[in-house]
Amino acid sequence: MPAQPYRKQGLRADAAHNRDRILEAARQAFTAGGIDVPLTAIARRAGVGVATLYRRFPTRAALVTEAFSEQLTACVSALDEALADPDPWHGFHTFIEKICAMQAADRGFTAAFLTRFPDAIDYDHLRARAENGLADLIQRAKAAGQLRPDFTESDVTLLLLANNAMVTESPEESLAASRRLLGYLLPSFRADRTEPLPPPAPLGLRRLHQ
Repeated sequence: MPAQPYRKQGLRADAAHNRDRILEAARQAFTAGGIDVPLTAIARRAGVGVATLYRRFPTRAALVTEAFSEQLTACVSALDEALADPDPWHGFHTFIEKICAMQAADRGFTAAFLTRFPDAIDYDHLRARAENGLADLIQRAKAAGQLRPDFTESDVTLLLLANNAMVTESPEESLAASRRLLGYLLPSFRADRTEPLPPPAPLGLRRLHQ
């Protein structure tokens, strides 16, 4: 009789091990090729059958969400931390650096964050929270006299679109290019830069999804 619980425990451990292998393989595959990588390729990389993958994750959305849950949480946390920073410019500056670094380092995360999966990610809620948080972050920095008064939320979208172009097959190259880009752009956002700019482009965060 003592062998029965042991077998059940062994089966549970094996199932958990398969799940971990699938998630690790998914992260690697999504990071290398984006979220459109065939699920059969992920199963093969994980060393499990396709049926096993679908038992654990019945939809691609479920797999993407679980694979990048830590990164999605980190993104939301970065915005919360920026809003809580007593120095508005430091909060704004740090948030932009963190988000651009995430975007440059992980192609899969970029696709996961910007793709709408109605059955797995409350995208509209997430986007609305991001837009409201960014508006507050920008307003705080402006009110403190640290961010140029003509800076708008659409400029953040413009920055992320430009930063997304820095993403290459090599995370190291992508991060280096992203840091260089921010080195040029962030100082131009300071309030003491008074050169007039063209009118802002009508870009919302929804444009990133499109």
